[in-house]
Amino acid sequence: MADFVRADLGGSRFESVNLRGAEFRAVDLSGARFLSVDLTGVVMRGDELANVDIRGEIMNVTVNDVDIGPLVNAELDRRYPDRAKMRPTDPAAFAAAWDILERLWAGTVERARRLPPELLHEPVGGEWSFIETLRHLVFATDSWIRRAILGDPSPWHPLDLPWDEMPDTPGVPRDRVARPSLEEVLELRRDRMSTARQVIGTLTDASLDSDTEPVEGPGWPEPRSYPVRECLLVTLNEEWEHRLYAERDLDVLEAR
Repeated sequence: MADFVRADLGGSRFESVNLRGAEFRAVDLSGARFLSVDLTGVVMRGDELANVDIRGEIMNVTVNDVDIGPLVNAELDRRYPDRAKMRPTDPAAFAAAWDILERLWAGTVERARRLPPELLHEPVGGEWSFIETLRHLVFATDSWIRRAILGDPSPWHPLDLPWDEMPDTPGVPRDRVARPSLEEVLELRRDRMSTARQVIGTLTDASLDSDTEPVEGPGWPEPRSYPVRECLLVTLNEEWEHRLYAERDLDVLEAR
């Protein structure tokens, strides 16, 4: 534990730091950036929150006695009518959700093809490039479908890209230097999306409500049993959210 009183820590970098239970009083956080930060249970009183951009999972967040989570979700569903379909409850609805994702991603990829290839390797706003986003989705499919559901303990391809904060894990690749072509990554994506479609296409009510068999060996997710429904919902959410990130970044790249 440490006390910082009347200290100038402006411009400091805190990465993989445990600040659980810390107290911030009369602290200037203007211009700060929070990336992949767990703010569960945070209490804020008498604070100023203006010109703030928050992107993440919002649940049970109360601002001035108003739970804003349902308001945010309702507005996002209004903006993106297909978003509500990413919360399917039966096999047919899962298949329909996957159809939507394939259609939307096809349009996003065509948009990316119109850019100079080198721009597809360019990070936007300190986040992933378009190519890296596609590589991460390969990792997500390998993790939640090929490993968790299909039981392959080590489904990784060398181009798989875990999220940045994931601890280094034996056998799981993390090559941030690789610069594969768009076509190379799309070929890999087509293979993984085909696997996802096959799994979703063979769902029954019983299999959807079943649990996976635990896999052996290190990797992600951790080697234990998971509800099949949860694995598929995580996959849908990854595909949906990262396409929105990709579209946002393509706006920036096209402007350049």
